[in-house]
Amino acid sequence: MAEPQLAIAQSRAPSAPAPALADLVALAKPRITAMVLITATGGYLLAPGAVNPARLVLMLIGTALVVAAANALNMYIERDIDALMTRTRNRPLPTGRMEPGVALAFGILTGTVSIPLLAIGVGPLTGFVGVLSLALYVGVYTPLKQVTPLSIWAGAVPGAAGPLLGWTAATGALDPGGLALFAVLFIWQVPHFHAIAMFRTAEYRRAGLKTLPGEKGPEATRRAIVLYSVVQVAVTLLLTPLGVAGPVYFAVALALGLAYVGYALFGARHQPVTRWARRLFFASLVYLPVLFAALVLDAR
Repeated sequence: MAEPQLAIAQSRAPSAPAPALADLVALAKPRITAMVLITATGGYLLAPGAVNPARLVLMLIGTALVVAAANALNMYIERDIDALMTRTRNRPLPTGRMEPGVALAFGILTGTVSIPLLAIGVGPLTGFVGVLSLALYVGVYTPLKQVTPLSIWAGAVPGAAGPLLGWTAATGALDPGGLALFAVLFIWQVPHFHAIAMFRTAEYRRAGLKTLPGEKGPEATRRAIVLYSVVQVAVTLLLTPLGVAGPVYFAVALALGLAYVGYALFGARHQPVTRWARRLFFASLVYLPVLFAALVLDAR
């Protein structure tokens, strides 16, 4: 009699609740997705030629889906690591609010839809940029984070893909203007992520993730941040001689750049490491949108 009763009890056991909409949205990392969409729109509007509203909309939908796929698959792979870090432990998978299979299915579905949408609905080159970004983020950057601090360079490629997705959608080509926009966002990420790693060194080390401050120490990281901040400013100024933007943008980029580098140098000498890194991180979050706003307004 025990076995039939057990079977009845199991049949009446409640099934796992369906994931909440908020948790499904969280898989896409909305703030990261929004940043990529902003830079992709900027890349499209800055490219030469007339605006095609239908193509712009398709590009943005495809971009949102491919970024969502990359982020969801990253969360699926790193769910155990996320549970060890303060800033990620409340995500749907570490808390148990969502089954891992749901995140995996979400990532596969959005990725499967996004690539044909970009390649066929927008253009083959845009589709290629989308595929490359997804493959690098999930297949290279995500596992490499546990191996070497150099993973930041692999992660910076998909992180800078937004302008290229927009530019190629508008022009169907890769040329110096689009590559320069890519370079601006690519280099910006280096001091930005080193700053995060500076004030979260212990957390990253506990999770088994390799970072420059964790491997080489704070002084080496300070020098790298200052160096790449200077490179970042130099790259932003190239957009004017390349014809992507005009003198108003150049003046704004120069002023922003001097302020950014000035604080990086001052803080590196006169402030505690954690405070300096945290403030520089937040400064980078202000720097980039202001730069892109000046770029789009001046060009248009």
